[in-house]
Amino acid sequence: MSEKFYVSVGQRFRFTKTVSESDVYLFAGITGDLSPNHINEEVMKKTTYGGRIAHGALLVGYMSACSTRACAATLGTTEETAVSLGYDKVRFLAGVRIGDTITVDYVIKEVDLSRRRSIAEIEVKTQNGTLAAVAKHILKWVPNQP
Repeated sequence: MSEKFYVSVGQRFRFTKTVSESDVYLFAGITGDLSPNHINEEVMKKTTYGGRIAHGALLVGYMSACSTRACAATLGTTEETAVSLGYDKVRFLAGVRIGDTITVDYVIKEVDLSRRRSIAEIEVKTQNGTLAAVAKHILKWVPNQP
């Protein structure tokens, strides 16, 4: 196995997207999570959120979209492919409203050459700088078949 690695400590990746109504409704339909938190504006107007909020799991999906930028470091290689081992310490700190623009920042914090892994810290912020979610993500580089 090569001693080279595809990402380095301090390397950053970013993903930005405006959360649309269709994002939330399609995600609700795909997952079956039809909670009023996500699909009932009238119920949610009465809460401190002031309206519907995106699914936390949808935010994790946006985290995944950002992590693919780190995985892209293996494009064109024949030795290894990056795969997600999962997310740790996922926390939802503030609601993300339909129409909010979120920015996901993904920063490599550790590289373990012997285990062929990287660990990143992730922050999801809204357009006004509100920290909406955080997590740690583990990527593993696995050998390709000859």
